[in-house]
Amino acid sequence: MTAHDLWLLSPELSVAGLAVLVIIVDLIIDKKTPLIWLAAVGLLVPLGLTLALWFNTPETEIGVFGTVTADRFALFFHFLLIGTTGAVIIAGATYSKKFVGFQGEFLALVLFSVSGMMLLVASQDVITAYVALELSALPAAALAAFLRTDRSLEAGLKFLLLSALSSAVLLYGLVYLYGATGTTDIAGMLEGINGMTADGDRAFGSSAVMLGVVMVVAGFGFKMAMAPFQMWVPDVYEGAPTPVVAFLSIASKSAAFAIVLRVLYTALGTEGLAADWSILIAILAAITMTAGNLLALSQRNIKRMLGYSTVAHAGYLLVGLAAVAGNSNSDNFIAGPQGVLFYLVAYAVTNLAVFFAIIAITNKTGSDMISGFAGMARRAPLLSVLLALGLLSLLGIPPTAGFLGKIFVFSAAVDSGLAWLAIIGVINSVISAFYYLRVVRTMFLDEPESEERVTADIPVWAATLVASAGLLIFGIAPSSLLEFARYAVFGVIT
Repeated sequence: MTAHDLWLLSPELSVAGLAVLVIIVDLIIDKKTPLIWLAAVGLLVPLGLTLALWFNTPETEIGVFGTVTADRFALFFHFLLIGTTGAVIIAGATYSKKFVGFQGEFLALVLFSVSGMMLLVASQDVITAYVALELSALPAAALAAFLRTDRSLEAGLKFLLLSALSSAVLLYGLVYLYGATGTTDIAGMLEGINGMTADGDRAFGSSAVMLGVVMVVAGFGFKMAMAPFQMWVPDVYEGAPTPVVAFLSIASKSAAFAIVLRVLYTALGTEGLAADWSILIAILAAITMTAGNLLALSQRNIKRMLGYSTVAHAGYLLVGLAAVAGNSNSDNFIAGPQGVLFYLVAYAVTNLAVFFAIIAITNKTGSDMISGFAGMARRAPLLSVLLALGLLSLLGIPPTAGFLGKIFVFSAAVDSGLAWLAIIGVINSVISAFYYLRVVRTMFLDEPESEERVTADIPVWAATLVASAGLLIFGIAPSSLLEFARYAVFGVIT
């Protein structure tokens, strides 16, 4: 491995190095609060290295024997993952007191997991992608069980077992693709598929490729919380620590969508192949958003409700993924891939605002039940407004970023001849109003269970306000983020 390879991997290596540093410092000091600030401030190093790569590295730079890239697409997700991790660490400062004596281990696991996700989005080889996926999943399973209650241990065990199952399915799919194309290089797979003799009118031109693509989508579908592979989501969201839920709902989903975008648009990016996988993704999108919204209707636990909500939003993201007509050689500003990246950022700031407000409130009430939020507008007016704002953005009400995110992916679907899918998406958005607005009604119209004021510590307040400001800024002035997303996908779309 050369110095140039280390330079391309510097953001991932610096995050992993920060995790090791946190563990070492944890062994030295007695008070654990400084560890939180060490981890949060330490993330400025990988952030700076990512910025340096963005401005000083060619768009198609590849290293480590052709297995890793530092292109704009990967760096876009580096920014998203680092920002999300830093926000979760800061907002979880008070919550982490529940892990008395284990704050260092908690922070190290978060950092090791995100380093795996960063390597995953930068993978140019499917073997590297698989290893990175495991690096991110194993610490996440430990994090889900970190409260060590019955529910938390159940969440960690379910995540671990189902993650192992999905990994096996993914690995089998990769084996089929390797057997059909003779390469593990993502870009090289396209050449291998194009050089094959078509097997009649069969999708993807080959039974092996078709089966491989289906199994790869199923394997990554676990990470994306895509139906019918979403069975782990509600139990893990309910039992895991709330900061971990916020982290998984954004970081894990973003990394999974990033690698799926790279595989589909790089290894299967020709017009004929895209038409085959587009209809597959469109069907999965319709099933995913419908299942997520319908199952969320009956939930009484707010974390469990948001678990099904994240399934529904995976469906909305799949709508943008299926919209292939507006990808390459198009001047359409809201084409499918750009819409997906914008939606991911919009969803990130929105979900962070929602979960941080929930952390602040439940730290005081001790209950995750929706009924525990009754009359919260009287007990915590500003927190209630911020939580309501986040829920309205998840619903897709202007002028929030969530509204524009849905406009972009649905418009891309219509432009791609998938108007039926956009209609299903709009209907699902209407269905979701029932459970999002139910929480808002409970906070503002129901009688409070207590008159005691609910306050939050400064780190939680700061993180919640910044996330809430982000969902408004991107909702009112989206042009800079759209241009950023367009520039990021330019080198991936073929």
